Amino acid sequence: MPPPYDLLVSLLTRVTKRLVIGRPVRSDRLGETALSKRIALPIFASDALSSVTYATQEILLVLALAGVAYLWIAPWVAAAIVVLFAIVVASYRQVVRAYPSGGGDYEVATKNLGRFAGLTVASALLVDYVLTVAVSVSAGVDNIISAFPAMNPWRVGMALAFVGLLAAGNLRGVRESGTAFAIPTYAFAAGVMILIGTGALRAALGSPPVAESASWTVRPEPGYTNLAGLALLFFALRAFSSGCTALTGIEAIANGVPAFRPPRSKNAATTLALLGVLAITMFSGITALAVVAHVHVTQNTCDLIGFPGDCRTDPQRTVIAQLGAAVFGGTSSIGFFYIQAVSALILVLAANTAFNGFPLLGSVLAQDRYLPRQLHTRGDRLVFSNGILLLSGFAMLLIWAFHAEVTRLIQLYIIGVFTSFTLGQWGMVRHWNRALATERDPEQRHRMIRSRAINATGGTFTAVVLIIVVVEKFLLGAWIVVVAMPIIFWTMRSINRHYTTVSEELVPENGGGMLPSRVHAVVLVSRLHKPTLRALAYARATRPDTLTALTVNVDDAETRALQEEWDRRGIPVPLTVIESPFREITKPVLDFVKRLRRESPRDVVAVFVPEYVVGRWWEHLLHNQSALRLKGRLLFTPGVMVTSVPWQLRSSDRAAQRPERAQPGATRRGLGIQGSVGGDSDQPERPEGGEGRPDRGGGDRGPDSPRVGAGRDPAQ
Repeated sequence: MPPPYDLLVSLLTRVTKRLVIGRPVRSDRLGETALSKRIALPIFASDALSSVTYATQEILLVLALAGVAYLWIAPWVAAAIVVLFAIVVASYRQVVRAYPSGGGDYEVATKNLGRFAGLTVASALLVDYVLTVAVSVSAGVDNIISAFPAMNPWRVGMALAFVGLLAAGNLRGVRESGTAFAIPTYAFAAGVMILIGTGALRAALGSPPVAESASWTVRPEPGYTNLAGLALLFFALRAFSSGCTALTGIEAIANGVPAFRPPRSKNAATTLALLGVLAITMFSGITALAVVAHVHVTQNTCDLIGFPGDCRTDPQRTVIAQLGAAVFGGTSSIGFFYIQAVSALILVLAANTAFNGFPLLGSVLAQDRYLPRQLHTRGDRLVFSNGILLLSGFAMLLIWAFHAEVTRLIQLYIIGVFTSFTLGQWGMVRHWNRALATERDPEQRHRMIRSRAINATGGTFTAVVLIIVVVEKFLLGAWIVVVAMPIIFWTMRSINRHYTTVSEELVPENGGGMLPSRVHAVVLVSRLHKPTLRALAYARATRPDTLTALTVNVDDAETRALQEEWDRRGIPVPLTVIESPFREITKPVLDFVKRLRRESPRDVVAVFVPEYVVGRWWEHLLHNQSALRLKGRLLFTPGVMVTSVPWQLRSSDRAAQRPERAQPGATRRGLGIQGSVGGDSDQPERPEGGEGRPDRGGGDRGPDSPRVGAGRDPAQ
């Protein structure tokens, strides 16, 4: 049985894994994780719905650079975003119907525009998913701090903790995640609708809500006063590009169609339409309320003239927090805390969209050999665990690097989103062109022409927005994404090239066999003891064409003693001694093996390495270090097979307490080797050479090497 500490470590590992992940799920239950529309909406739409909490804020932050004089632009910017939102939702409804396999923009671009476009989309989406987690969680923490400003010093720690909790929740399985996230998402939507309705009712009754920042003025940044003409146009476009964060997350449904219940395409399209209606209504209402309540926010708090706190340390409240306080009666009202609670919760949980989309896309890319194959493997709970862990790791790194500041992270956002939008929509246009070339049914052709027009409109608008975003945000930090996407693209191409090369290299030759001309066996020997005899017996059992026992002479006296013992026992295997004037072990063995290979290039050299198997952690430090180095070098030598022949020490399994171990002359598990190689297992065991005899220097010259072994490291 394993040692007690091994049992304890194994038990703790299993218990921790089960507490975090849950019990394993059988593969044949994969279909049971499919989602209904009721559960799919909060899972896949939470990102797009939650972005309304900061999309309006991003518009106001840009306009505030010129003071309060240009806040009148906000409704016009919001109106343009609403039109774009409707166009993109309509475009993606065509995608989910035409491509229900779940590849989304990646599959569309690859099949219709080629591999180059497909990998560009994949690079953009991978970056976008990571940023979705970082931005959403950081914005959620912002709203928590808006309710409890004293928590500002723990901003980064809270964000990292939330990412860890999301990863653990998703590792438990998509159904459990969906059930847990449904209530907060619907509670958020209801809360925002009540906020908008109450604010509109108050405005209609002549008592419009007034934000706490309405009386504060904003100090304009140098160069942003007296804007007119093209300068004003570009200023409005910059606000528009920031507000386009409201569109993030729309593509998640197209990427996650396989997670829906049948009919998958229809259910995904319906969910997408519901998402569009909810998000547009909430974004429009929040923007209108922010204008009516005269909400003022700035990128630099010290630009707010009249801010009551210390502008260097005290944070501003978010737009949604200011509206909650204005509509429901102050920062101590139940309505304010409800809005802040559901806003923070939905923003944190919005990252779940990426936790569903990133692993699915990673699995598709891994199946196409563009990412490591481990990303295509499902874990205990039938989820792509490796993708979840990879996403959470990169998101945590971004949060730590940018101190969980939404304003800094938001500059990296959107480029990836609109890159995939644009290429995906133009890929759909080509898809419909191909379909129309063969379709003869008038009704089907009419439907395809309508779909093509929708996708062409979407592709045109998103391409224009992409250009605007790149131009307006490049120097503000978007250059990082512009650099990262080509790096990811090159990495995926390199991975694909590696897998392709390996596959071609491993294809069997026509009519060619895998059997070598001959096999030359080499058993590494340090001294004559049980592990060495086991390795010799095992090597003989493989029936090689030649068999050599090899030892390295690093000490003349020890080598002479080994030769004498070898001859005395009459071992029927020749012992070859190679000299090592510099007391090295690895290089002389490698040179000997390579010489055999040069002499017989078509032959195979099989090297047998006796090794100890120990049971205590500290014993690993005393054994097998030289053997590990030697095996590592031999594995890279063509035409060489390396075989480890283990010898289990009593500490490895505590089996010495069994009666057969206590009997004199009993042999250890293995080949029943006695005094000579290949001897009968029922013969009485002879004393081993070197047993009971002190070592002549060099410490424990174990079986792990031929003078190769634990404790026989030349460095010692």
